[in-house]
Amino acid sequence: MFAHALTPILNVSDIAQSFAWFEKLGAKKAWDWGDPSSFGCVRIGNAEIFLCQGAQGGRGKGGNTTTFTTEGDSAGDKGVWMSVWVDDVDAVHRHCVEHGIEVTFPPTDMPWGVRETHIRHPDGHVFRISRGIGGN
Repeated sequence: MFAHALTPILNVSDIAQSFAWFEKLGAKKAWDWGDPSSFGCVRIGNAEIFLCQGAQGGRGKGGNTTTFTTEGDSAGDKGVWMSVWVDDVDAVHRHCVEHGIEVTFPPTDMPWGVRETHIRHPDGHVFRISRGIGGN
């Protein structure tokens, strides 16, 4: 099998609010479907993410304040986790802070050779904003 692309589908509680959240991140609404809309797509650079209101997968924001938690699965987010590879993790972090996007893990050089920060969608979906470091 050769995959040409991969498009995650996120279960969201409110598609209009999700479009607005992604716009704060710098994404653009590509399209929506239904009247009222219940399915749609956002684009971030060359990447696409589908949004499905109330279906197709799980969601749920945990009571945790950080996404690397020691409290186990019972306190963690139930949404999808995704790695988003960027050129400048710190610039994305600053942008998120300036636009009121919840940051759950500050930019950190990790022992597995990436610098990453985490942001969380209101429905508990976590985005690991990452860049390889040290020859990776």
